[in-house]
Amino acid sequence: MARDYYGLLGVAKNATDQEIKRAYRKLARELHPDVNPDEAAQAKFREVSTAYEVLADPEKRRIVDLGGDPLENGGGAGGFSGAGFGGLGDVFEAFFGGMNSGGGQRKPRGRVQPGADSLLRTRLSLAECAVGVTKHLTVDTAILCDLCHGKGTNGDSKPVRCETCGGAGEVQSVQRSFLGQVLTSRPCPTCRGAGETIPDPCNKCGGDGRIRARREIAAPIPAGVANGMRVRLAAQGEVGPGGGHAGDLYVEVVEQPHDVFVRDGDDLHCTIRVPMVDAALGTTVVIDTILDGPTELTIPPGTQPGEISVLRGHGMPKLRSGARGDLLAHLEIVVPSKLDSKQNDLLRKYKGLRERDRAEVVSAQSEHNSGLFARLRASFSGR
Repeated sequence: MARDYYGLLGVAKNATDQEIKRAYRKLARELHPDVNPDEAAQAKFREVSTAYEVLADPEKRRIVDLGGDPLENGGGAGGFSGAGFGGLGDVFEAFFGGMNSGGGQRKPRGRVQPGADSLLRTRLSLAECAVGVTKHLTVDTAILCDLCHGKGTNGDSKPVRCETCGGAGEVQSVQRSFLGQVLTSRPCPTCRGAGETIPDPCNKCGGDGRIRARREIAAPIPAGVANGMRVRLAAQGEVGPGGGHAGDLYVEVVEQPHDVFVRDGDDLHCTIRVPMVDAALGTTVVIDTILDGPTELTIPPGTQPGEISVLRGHGMPKLRSGARGDLLAHLEIVVPSKLDSKQNDLLRKYKGLRERDRAEVVSAQSEHNSGLFARLRASFSGR
């Protein structure tokens, strides 16, 4: 039975030559014995190498497309000397990105590199998250050397070509493996891939082009931010080696718990304890809101335990929007646990006026759509 060469490389039958080559490069980087010594990986590497040898040869690929196997009559599994494979050059290309058009090595990465991003965390109160604030933060990062201005050299001296790698930025070595001799490359240990060295480095930065320093920055935090959100300050991070472009600084918000309000997105929740008499007769409660200060909340007569009164538009501002969330007040009815004789007499008189109000056991079916059972059903369905 013919082998599925396309399946071994993970490509479609109508894949282009470039797609086949890219698929092989990816697998070779993962499975090559110098990278993955596992025996199963070595066996898989031989299979994908054979598949690439076949599909890279137009004649062999034609046989595969006709349903045959060009290697079933004596062709080996894993030979790299086939007409379509191109020898060890493809292995080298899979690992190191190939050769340039002139047949030389890759260009050195250069001494100037972009800087890394930095992260700071800052604690904010709920009020600060609501109104927005400018936080003055202390940052300890790499900044441009003020003596050499990123050049890394002392005075008018200049970098010179690395003698170890000849300016290539990498050194090559030949290693023996079951494939034979394999050419590998690694960054030059002398210049670290830059291709040049600094014989007379800057006295302040030692040739790095940057120094570490502590500085103060002002971080504008917009209104509506929440815990875990990050504010990006462009080019305020680490300056790169050789004075490269600075990375970004991210300020992560750590929102502190509030004594009264609990935040849920753009909404705020609080609990109000309402005396039994006020719940029956109705009352007004003043809430000291985050953005609007003291605000009246009307509790209507006959309010029941567990009801929620909503103040529309008194919650947190929506980020980068003029809209605001709501403030939800959860009403907790407080029944007095101790009564003096006068209070006790008054309640008994009140009870006498409402003889029809008696404690009774009601059918669960009658309460199915209201009261306790409705709240329990809602709580379970919300899981």
